[in-house]
This record gives sequence, C-alpha cells and structure tokens, in this order.
Amino acid sequence: MKAATVVKNAGALSLRAKEVRREIIRMLTEAESGHTGGSLSAADIVTVLYFYKMRHRPEDPLWKERDRFILSKGHAAPLLYAVLALSGYFDRTLLRTLRKVDSVLQGHPSSKMLQGIEVSTGSLGQGLSIANGVALGLRMDGLDSRVYCLLGDGELQEGQVWEAAMTAAHYCLDNLCAIVDNNGLQIDGFCCDVMKIEPVTDKWKAFGWNVFDIDGHDMEQIIAALDEAERVKGKPSVIVARTVKGKGVSFFEGKAEYHGMAPTKEEEEKALKELA
Repeated sequence: MKAATVVKNAGALSLRAKEVRREIIRMLTEAESGHTGGSLSAADIVTVLYFYKMRHRPEDPLWKERDRFILSKGHAAPLLYAVLALSGYFDRTLLRTLRKVDSVLQGHPSSKMLQGIEVSTGSLGQGLSIANGVALGLRMDGLDSRVYCLLGDGELQEGQVWEAAMTAAHYCLDNLCAIVDNNGLQIDGFCCDVMKIEPVTDKWKAFGWNVFDIDGHDMEQIIAALDEAERVKGKPSVIVARTVKGKGVSFFEGKAEYHGMAPTKEEEEKALKELA
C-alpha cells in the first residue's frame, strides 16, 4: 500500500487548501445546514497535516504505523470530510450527502460509519483527553507514530481541556501535538466576551507545554511549527494558530453568525468565484 501523496511546496498546499474550501462550500450548501466558519478557518492547518505532515494510507486506513488526527472541534466535520475525500479515502461525490438521512457523513464525525475517522467527536472538550490515551497507547506499543488534535479556541473554555493538558505534560507525551484554531469567535460571539481565554500561550506554557504561536493561514509557518514540534522531546507541543473565522470567503470572514449557518445558493456562487 502506498502512503498518501505528500505536497512539499507551500504554494501547492495553498492551492490544495482552496480546493478543500470549495468542497466545504459545496457540501454545506447542498446540506442546507452545518458549520461554515470554523471549517473554513482551520482549512489551511488540516490541509498541511494531511498533504504534508502526517503519515497515513488512504488505501489502508487502519495501518498500524499511521499518524492519528483527532478533530476535537467535531462540528468542523465538513473540513475533515473534504480532506479525507481529496486524500483518497472515498469518492468525493459522497460529499454531496452530508447530513442527509442514512449518509455516513454525519453532522459530526462518526468512526463507526466512515474509515479514516479515528474517533467520534462533537461533545466539546473531550478530544484532547482521547488524544492523550492514544498517545500513551502508541508509546506502550513501541510505535513512533504521532497524534494531532485540533481544538477550537472557544473549546478551551471547557475545564476538561486543562485537565488533559496537565495529564499530557505529566506523562511527557512528546508524540502529541495539539493545535488551537484560534479564530476569536464562537457561536455566541467573541470568545473574549463569552469567556476570555487569553493569555492563551502563557496558559499552555504554565501547564508544561512547548508552545508555538503562528499565523494559521501562513503555510510556511504551519509547516515550520509542525516540523519543529516533531523534534521536541520530553513534553507535548501545542500550536496556537491565529486564524480568521470563515477564512477565504470575504463575506463570511469574522462573522459569528456563520459559525453554524450554511451558505445559500447565491452565497455559494459568490464564494466559489472568490475561491476560483
């Protein structure tokens, strides 16, 4: 079985991320429901993970030595589905079935319904705890595979995240890399108004993590942070990725109302033109 195609050029990764965003827009419009803003904001990060960084085999989803990706912010399922389809896990025509009755593409990822999804997620705050367990299990099995866990910044308001952060540092899980999609917005508005999480980098440092603070839309910065995180030994790493909600579509960007609202047909047409 061959490994997934690796894209090493930042420009090529940017083009692939545009393709991912186009698929997100199309499937959400077809479904007439789903989460637009947070799927678009993390598209660059997850594109780099699947098409540059992670070891994985679409033809062999349960390959023992694969790296694991856990989408803790499970409402961004359209992003994960788009990346899995473009990686070759399933035919992209399946994307048009998002949220339809009997579709394997549920509103939140289900590992029981679709290969390529490591764990079912959607109840916010739990993903990092699961990632800890996976990372510990890989260590016990003597495997050098890595675990990547994507969280939302609003999700950091959940207390369990910080219990998991303590645990990861205590067990020196250097095969674990958390990534925070820090777009500043959640369903009820600005994170700083709902429940302030800043200074977020200082908090992770205080919990014993190696911290990167980057532009989450700069491919070269994402690549550099992921590469450096893999070299860190003795502690887990977290990448605080400063992003824009709805990134890539001007009339979605920075708007909390598009957290959980799908594009209309008219918006789809305009969005796809911007992403051409």
